[in-house]
Amino acid sequence: MQSPASDKDINKLAKDLARIVSEGRNPATMDIDTLSTEGMLARINHEDSKVAPAVAKVIPAIAQAVDAATSSIKQGGRLVYLGAGTSGRLGVLDAVECRPTFSVPDTLVVGIIAGGEKAIQHAVEGAEDNAVAGQEDLLAIGITAKDTIVGLSASGRTPYVSGALAYAKSLGCRTAAVACSPNAVIFDHADIAICPIVGPEALTGSTRMKSGTAQKLILNMLSTATMIKLGKTYENLMVDVNASNDKLNARALRIVMQATDCDERLALNTLRAANNNVKVAILMLLTQVDSATALDKLQQHQGYLRNAAEN
Repeated sequence: MQSPASDKDINKLAKDLARIVSEGRNPATMDIDTLSTEGMLARINHEDSKVAPAVAKVIPAIAQAVDAATSSIKQGGRLVYLGAGTSGRLGVLDAVECRPTFSVPDTLVVGIIAGGEKAIQHAVEGAEDNAVAGQEDLLAIGITAKDTIVGLSASGRTPYVSGALAYAKSLGCRTAAVACSPNAVIFDHADIAICPIVGPEALTGSTRMKSGTAQKLILNMLSTATMIKLGKTYENLMVDVNASNDKLNARALRIVMQATDCDERLALNTLRAANNNVKVAILMLLTQVDSATALDKLQQHQGYLRNAAEN
């Protein structure tokens, strides 16, 4: 348990926050509490419209993170997100979505939040201020130099994230940091700095808004592009989808039909012959081979369906 901060420490932190873009007051929303309901929403929406262009400016840095994550996974490592509060929750969300979307093990993309699982639904006081806890949480998952660690912090000053990134970098891990303020402290411990500058929030300091949206967009891009580079898609179809419920079974059927331009009956019969493996079913139809041959061909091409179909 950390000791409570002194008045001197609190005053220093207040001065530090004053220099952080996401903590500033937004002149465009100073009167937001006087507006009609629709007026408030329009003003928030206008601020939200600034997020995607800000993310577009940092695509080169996101690409570096994608390449690092892809390389890590190909070498037997993992993609690990780590953050506190909203940032940590967004990392956990992106990580858990990878399994049903791309049929990867739960351990391949990992989300860690300061304060543990309880912090997903409840605030854990002081968790973000504990730099040692960041290192300990990475130790708990058996971090190795093969892993890529992505630290998330809207303000860029979260000690928990800095502690984790510094430890990961000392082990030789690939490290990236996402923050919405230039010169963020967490960038000091990252090989790759991803900094979408979205400006002050509609509500001062409420970084679950524009900053959170920017982080969500970046995480969507990072995990999706990584999975595409790992052969988890064919064209723009999720051919490694894990059909674990009725909706996903229906989606699997549609994916086979869309990829091969076949009718529903043929797609359903081929899926059954392929043991419900979407990739195998598509390859069977595209190359007119049986399931065993299609599976063998996929294995020869490390699961890349396009390569297997074209060679």
